[in-house]
Amino acid sequence: MKVTGKPQPVGVAGPEPRGLAVGLIGAGTMARAHLPAWLALGARVAVWSAGGGAARLAEEFRAEGVTAAPDLDDLIGRSTVVDICTPTPSHPALALAAIAEGRSVVCEKPLALTPQDATEIVEAAEAAHVRLFPAHVVRYFPAYEAAAASVGRGELGEPTELRFSRGGAYPVWSPWFADPALSGGILMDLMIHDMDYARLLAGEVVSVRAEAQTASSTAPGGARAEGSAVLTHASGAVSRLSATWGRADVPFRTTFRVTGTRGVVAHDSTAPTGLRDPSGTGDAPDAAPPAEPATESPYLTQLREFAAAFEGGPPPRVSAWDAVAAVRIAAAAVLSARTGEAVDLTGDAEF
Repeated sequence: MKVTGKPQPVGVAGPEPRGLAVGLIGAGTMARAHLPAWLALGARVAVWSAGGGAARLAEEFRAEGVTAAPDLDDLIGRSTVVDICTPTPSHPALALAAIAEGRSVVCEKPLALTPQDATEIVEAAEAAHVRLFPAHVVRYFPAYEAAAASVGRGELGEPTELRFSRGGAYPVWSPWFADPALSGGILMDLMIHDMDYARLLAGEVVSVRAEAQTASSTAPGGARAEGSAVLTHASGAVSRLSATWGRADVPFRTTFRVTGTRGVVAHDSTAPTGLRDPSGTGDAPDAAPPAEPATESPYLTQLREFAAAFEGGPPPRVSAWDAVAAVRIAAAAVLSARTGEAVDLTGDAEF
């Protein structure tokens, strides 16, 4: 499998996009996150959904010129860029259909449920000479962006130990999440955010050990899922990840703590100030600069970077092969949780 070297943490800002014809597939939560961003960028947007929600979504945004396509072929035909915001199992077929028609693609994470399917999509895009950008939006959240920039500038030295957590209410509004055959479960669907980010900061992952537990909606307290994983990087760094889907009243929260040979940086999304200096002194040598306040949605920041690249600007900070690597790590975690054994990712190991 083709892999990239250690990714650059932050992309270079390109020219403001002049306007694209975007075919948005899906009408659920992620489509509703992407659509306002595309409109803010001046894109002409058509929507199609296999579930029939596209007409309602288009009607909500009719004043902004959004229309509903009658079928997938029509949507692809009227678009220069296809944005896939549908349940994960549909990603390969939709991406390959758009690529076959010469369209560039944005695809929500994970790119696919298996490394083989993800690789097929990327190789098809390369063969067709079209662009393919995975929507790994966590890279665009200000605290994560700032920490990646700090690591990229060498301010923390070499990362040695990384800790991440991510959790919130169980996504009961879409039943496919509860079926691991469709979502990959909590390790593939939720923890993949931090797997991608850990690889960004500490480099390629060579071994994964994971655990996962799930309780059905009929269990006391309702549906919930928990997962944990330990990633060993080629550099020798170790990343420890945890993820939780809990009760409906569980607030969404993410944290990270990155320890390097020269310093530490930490973040808690529930804290009033983004990045913080764990020493508490405020002027310690390992103190991290505070994150800039968010001035726009990370979805807008992400799609602005993609749109600029579509129109000839620099490549975005996340590549299609980064998405394959993230799927490969997550798939290894799913296998490890099932077998109870660590999974070796070196060489051309298949699983």
